[in-house]
Amino acid sequence: MTKTSATIPIQENDAVYYAGQMKLALAAGQSKATFNPGDGGPLNTVLISNYNSALVAVTDTANFDIHILANQTALPTLANKVAADKFYVEDSTNNTVNFLANGVAGAGEFIFLQLTERAVENNWGSYSYLSLDDIINNFLMAYIGDDKILQKVKRTDVLFHARRAMQELSYDILPSAKSIESTIPITLTVPLPIDYVNYVRLSWADAQGVLRTIYPLNGLSGNPTELPIDDGKGVPTQSSFGNNLEAAQSIIESRWEKTNQSNISGSSQSNDSNGIYDEVWWKQAYGQRYGLQPELAQSNGYFSVNQRLGSFSFSSNLSQKVIMINYISDGLAVDLDSLVPKMIEEAMYAKILSSIAYLSRNVDGNSKALFKRDAYAKTRNAKIRLSNLKLDEIVQVFRGQSKWFKS
Repeated sequence: MTKTSATIPIQENDAVYYAGQMKLALAAGQSKATFNPGDGGPLNTVLISNYNSALVAVTDTANFDIHILANQTALPTLANKVAADKFYVEDSTNNTVNFLANGVAGAGEFIFLQLTERAVENNWGSYSYLSLDDIINNFLMAYIGDDKILQKVKRTDVLFHARRAMQELSYDILPSAKSIESTIPITLTVPLPIDYVNYVRLSWADAQGVLRTIYPLNGLSGNPTELPIDDGKGVPTQSSFGNNLEAAQSIIESRWEKTNQSNISGSSQSNDSNGIYDEVWWKQAYGQRYGLQPELAQSNGYFSVNQRLGSFSFSSNLSQKVIMINYISDGLAVDLDSLVPKMIEEAMYAKILSSIAYLSRNVDGNSKALFKRDAYAKTRNAKIRLSNLKLDEIVQVFRGQSKWFKS
């Protein structure tokens, strides 16, 4: 988690940004250390400690360690590391750390802060984003007040429309910044991510780390959303409470899990009489694939979104494969700490302004239409900015246009 704002310039030095390290000289016996002196401060990462002031463990995801160094040139070691239950974050706004034992620092000693590896990596590149809270604060400052476009708007109203703008931009233009690495278990199902809206691409990694696209079922098989037990005549049966009885397992899914993918892709060996391309076919039409559907002529496997189970379901040839799931999020999984790329900042303000003005009785129709057109134009500009097209990359792809394809 990082703290950034359009109004705060870069204040972290190289040691803080790249290594996550910060050193403070304190007076002897000083029991508090503030790692964010001033507005914004040199440390953009919000510090999280394992314990609170009552020595109660509150989290297992602390993101920093504290060392006491004897002098300016001393190095942090296990010997000079302060135990996690000896300090806590008293003020997360200014990153003030309070030591439970007075006199932690002696004369001439230094407090050394080291962010964990995960926290350092999260901090890299953080300056290119704003938090949703920053967007709201900046909008209130720039657009609302006397002699401004909007006179009186509640913060809660701005918050509502900011969340809606974040969702819509996530669907339309924001890059798929979210991806998950997972391993497909023998059950062939992986839960949908907590903030999942739609998938972008699912792929599995081979031994070299090359990603192979997994294709959707597209009607080849399916995942029923309801599994009523019938009476043998197609009529659902009910319990004593009048509710339909549901089966625990889908017959279609059970059969699909056991399917030999080679029988579908046409890659069966010629001596396999169970495939659709058996030895007789092999002799008569070697090297020919008459009637084969191109979308089925692949060996990367299949996936489907199982709405009944809230999971991805995979074909049997993908069991134990390492996969990567690229997906679209609504951008609100962490609420006001959601990150907004700075290149779409103007589009966010324009969409919020347009939405608030549209529902306001104090804004005339011409202004509403103007704000709507402005929001559309800035959203289009944001999409162009985030398309990230590079001339050199396009030229490299087009170099293959003169290739000859032989059938």
